Amino acid sequence: MKTVTVGGNLKLACVMVGLPARGKTFIAQKVSRYLRWLGINIKIFNVGTYRRRDWGASQPHSFFDPNNEEGKKQREQSAWEALEDMFQWFDEGSGEVALYDATNSTSERRQFILEHCNKKDVQVMFIESICDNEKLILQNIMAVKTSSPDYSSVEEKQTAVQDFRNRIEHYAKAYETITDNELTYIKLINVGSKYIVNKIRGYLESRVVYYLMNLHIIPRNIFISRHGESVYNTQGKIGGDSELSPQGQLYAEALPKLISTHLKTQKLRVWTSTLRRTIATGAKLPYPKLQWKSLDELDAGVCDGLTYEEIAERFPEDYANRDNDKFNYRYRGGESYHDLVLRLEPVIMELERQEDIVIIGHQAILRCIYAYFMDLPQDRLPYINIPLHTLIRLTPMPYGTTEERFFAEINAVDTFRPKPPQTHPSPPTNQ
Repeated sequence: MKTVTVGGNLKLACVMVGLPARGKTFIAQKVSRYLRWLGINIKIFNVGTYRRRDWGASQPHSFFDPNNEEGKKQREQSAWEALEDMFQWFDEGSGEVALYDATNSTSERRQFILEHCNKKDVQVMFIESICDNEKLILQNIMAVKTSSPDYSSVEEKQTAVQDFRNRIEHYAKAYETITDNELTYIKLINVGSKYIVNKIRGYLESRVVYYLMNLHIIPRNIFISRHGESVYNTQGKIGGDSELSPQGQLYAEALPKLISTHLKTQKLRVWTSTLRRTIATGAKLPYPKLQWKSLDELDAGVCDGLTYEEIAERFPEDYANRDNDKFNYRYRGGESYHDLVLRLEPVIMELERQEDIVIIGHQAILRCIYAYFMDLPQDRLPYINIPLHTLIRLTPMPYGTTEERFFAEINAVDTFRPKPPQTHPSPPTNQ
């Protein structure tokens, strides 16, 4: 996998800080997904996973009491194992960013982590999540913690909730917010209502901060759909700015009902590219619309308007190279999928700020957006099947994204081109 070059051999540890049920793991998962989408080699080290492995998941709340010396010793051992694994991962050479996910709720513990990271030449950035909104805390407990492995054997949800509240009280007894202004940190207060940023340096830290300042947890749906079938689609041509075919026009007429059938609110915004086929597809939608140049289809350069047979005939070497590494291959005078990811970063940032959205786009563009939400690796991204005349609903959840596909009963050509075998195949007829 080709990664974003950030310079030197920089190793960054993002160390989570906060009481339980403050969204630390949610934040860690989101940051991990974002940086991985950009091509940065990242890994999460969740201390709770080590603790469950070492001492079992079904521990009573008293296990977390700071006065429980045996429990404290066991928890510290698991935390150290996670830290050692993080250092080993960095030492293997390709690791760039690690997320060390634990409460890390005392100054002493944070200083311990910082000292060991300094010995390993690992830069440290603390991410503290602070929340005193009782409604948000209860929502997190109910939505996440009661379904966690820690409570898989507890039948009564209320019993699990009370036990977890007791666990929080134990941590609260010793909790110390970050006050050392010599540290690099960002504080997220009440899930983004306020931020405190201190001593942020360099590309990676800046990207993480910028991303975190655009997050929210409001439930929402993101609908994505390719434009209706275009004239170029029927001719097997790529790129261009063609009109819709008759079948594509039928899809544009059917799309308002298809969306309204699966929409839970009327507060919807429509984003399209600046190309005619997406604008025409969304024309009948009765919602505010915005055209994004960044959503225009991948630039095929000298191959724009050609069929794949013509590309194979005129540029055989390029055709073969694209099949060998489709994500990084750049058309002559055009773009690669890697270029698209960088071009779409502002769109992703704005998406994280929005509520319900429908994006009417192009195959390559929607593959990049889909891969971001579904946390798919770059080598799979160019081969995601986004068929014509299909509405996809993505619903971001605390630990991932769910997907539903709704098919319009309107025929269209199949432009999906699967990943070829190792030996170069004969030219296909469609994208």
